Amino acid sequence: MFDFLSQEPVRVVLALLLTFGFLIGSMLILLYLERKIAAFIQDRHGPHHVGKWGLLQAVADTFKLLLKEDVISANVDRRVFIMAPVVFFSPVIAAFAVLPFSKDLTAINLNVGVIYLMALGSLDVLGLIMAGWSSNNKYSLIGGFRAAAQMISYELPLGLSFVVPVMLAGSLSLVDIVHAQDHYWFVLIQPLALVTMFTAGLAETNRNPFDLPEAESELVAGFMTEYSGLRWAMFFLGEYGNMIVVSSVAATMFFGGWHGWLLPGILWFLAKVYIFLCLFMWIRSTLPRLRADQLMSFGWKVLIPLTLVNLVVTSFVILLLPDAYQLPLGIISWALMLAFVFSFRRVVFPRRVSKSLEFRRTA
Repeated sequence: MFDFLSQEPVRVVLALLLTFGFLIGSMLILLYLERKIAAFIQDRHGPHHVGKWGLLQAVADTFKLLLKEDVISANVDRRVFIMAPVVFFSPVIAAFAVLPFSKDLTAINLNVGVIYLMALGSLDVLGLIMAGWSSNNKYSLIGGFRAAAQMISYELPLGLSFVVPVMLAGSLSLVDIVHAQDHYWFVLIQPLALVTMFTAGLAETNRNPFDLPEAESELVAGFMTEYSGLRWAMFFLGEYGNMIVVSSVAATMFFGGWHGWLLPGILWFLAKVYIFLCLFMWIRSTLPRLRADQLMSFGWKVLIPLTLVNLVVTSFVILLLPDAYQLPLGIISWALMLAFVFSFRRVVFPRRVSKSLEFRRTA
């Protein structure tokens, strides 16, 4: 009766519809959660007028964006300006093809799924550069160049962090990585890889404290300064989509994906994803934006060397103890994570005690 569902074109159309539905539904939930979490942290009410507990505020905002006038400045490079949101948003849709939502709910089980995700993660920055270059606006141009520098700096530690669970699972397939965590989750023996991956993911998604390409307090809105209406909404939706992808990858590679107890696997997967999404929002409402030099110093001087050390140590431990590497690897990784926390504080927020003392003496 439903043989037509097995046909490839029909499956592609259904997968696209489900992906768009999941993204739109998640955006409505995340809009509400972000405002409520920020309000809770900053001791405010948050949305509470539109609908009960303000639940319809996200719906009202969605209709406002859909009906808002789309204004294009006269001196922009029109074709590139129009294509930039599409180029930014397309890799987000494509990434959902390999994400395993449950044991039986994966669009494509690629044997190179991790490489596929890394390739897509390098494409969305093109949309930001196109938006900044075509807008004929100095703030937009600086935002686009910041996005390019940020991508180059943090794509390396992100990819190196991906290699660790690939080594532990012995496969580049995301489904195989989940199956390799049947008995224990990789976060127990590789917390450092999770922290470095999530930190680089924050930078890749341009979220606080790494939102320098947008930086509304100094660049008005950065690469999005000249955008309005539905095209601005596509950038906004793409940012939330990237957050969902990063959270899904973290849940898949380090927290066992769909593995859980009693409840269906898809519910466990979504619960883990939304925990990471709430962590995104918590960080945004807590940490201040880094300076550009702090951003680059942290990426090149701390994150890349630390991920390289972690990768080398993991390789040696697995080679020396192929059948019993879990305990020693876990001890070493937890110790390195403490070093990571210490280096983050010293490099990104260095103390300038000597300069302050010298100023007091001269004064």
